[in-house]
Amino acid sequence: MSRAASNTPLTKLPWLFGPRIDVLTFGGSCLLAFAFLGIGNYFGVLHDDTPDWTWVIAILLIDVAHVYATGFRVYFDPGELRRRPWLYGLTPVLAFTVGWAFYSESSAMFWRCLAYLAVFHFIRQQYGWVALYRRKANDHGAIGKWIDTAAIYLATVYPLVYWHSNLPRKFWWFQANDFAALSLDLSVVLEPFYWISLVAYASRSFYRGFVAGQWNPGKDLVVSTTALCWYVGIIVFNSDYAFTVTNVIIHGIPYLVLVYWYQQAAVSPDATSDQTTDQRRTRMIWQLSRFVGLIWVLAYVEELVWDRGVWHEREWLFGSAWNFEGLETVIPPLLAVPQVTHYVLDGFIWRRRSHHAVARIGSSSNKITVH
Repeated sequence: MSRAASNTPLTKLPWLFGPRIDVLTFGGSCLLAFAFLGIGNYFGVLHDDTPDWTWVIAILLIDVAHVYATGFRVYFDPGELRRRPWLYGLTPVLAFTVGWAFYSESSAMFWRCLAYLAVFHFIRQQYGWVALYRRKANDHGAIGKWIDTAAIYLATVYPLVYWHSNLPRKFWWFQANDFAALSLDLSVVLEPFYWISLVAYASRSFYRGFVAGQWNPGKDLVVSTTALCWYVGIIVFNSDYAFTVTNVIIHGIPYLVLVYWYQQAAVSPDATSDQTTDQRRTRMIWQLSRFVGLIWVLAYVEELVWDRGVWHEREWLFGSAWNFEGLETVIPPLLAVPQVTHYVLDGFIWRRRSHHAVARIGSSSNKITVH
């Protein structure tokens, strides 16, 4: 290891939120996913459908809840709404209108389009983390960008191509047959590029960290955990349970951390400068409780309507079915509005120019002060 690398304090490395939070966010969510694999193996459900207790934790409290976290970035902030009213107002309207048009023609087409939109969103989020870490480290080299981009995209795209090339599988994104099967096994063609990209990334990371003294551990954590979870959840295992816990946890938890951290970073220093440490801690606990509590309530309400009006699968949790006769083409696209809105707005609200707090998360300064 170079003298520069060995003498660099851990806190001076290009973390997004800080060493402890970054490691817990990305490494911790990956470890949690693998802990669920171990639990699933212990209880004999590793190769089966997702049981209800796992569904409540992974889908209800993480996946659906993280969709509503977007509300704290946009719809629960009057000032943000005033900044871009057309974007924030028209997006849900168009989401319902387009969704209703698709669903009216074909429910299968609606779910397929929604599945591919979700896939694009999941891939882009992982790339977004890498881009933030590159910006944090002032890593603007063209070759490095190509290597990082190839690694994170192939870490997600190759397992998806394998999935499409080996249909039917015992799991799906939203509904059975929502992915279109490939007539040729393109994963065989893509596999060498997949491994080459990961080896190239690891080699460059080793050189930058141990020779050049420019280690970016957070970025390495994102790329490695993404590659590991997507490969294990889609290729190694062929089960709904394994796919759910490896796919949802590393996607939803980091996003929840990002939104909560954005809220804290957006606060003016003057707003808490006259408070004691205990007062600031109490304030943060209250804000975190409000944040988590509200998104869990909203997630429960949405899933209650989905289950009573569409799925009829969990009467023990949501109650008996409702009769929505005459509204069959309206309910699914209406309930999908928060999800689609989340997918679309995510392409706008985390750009550096969108808010000073977002710029601070991706800035090259070593620390974000949280008030």
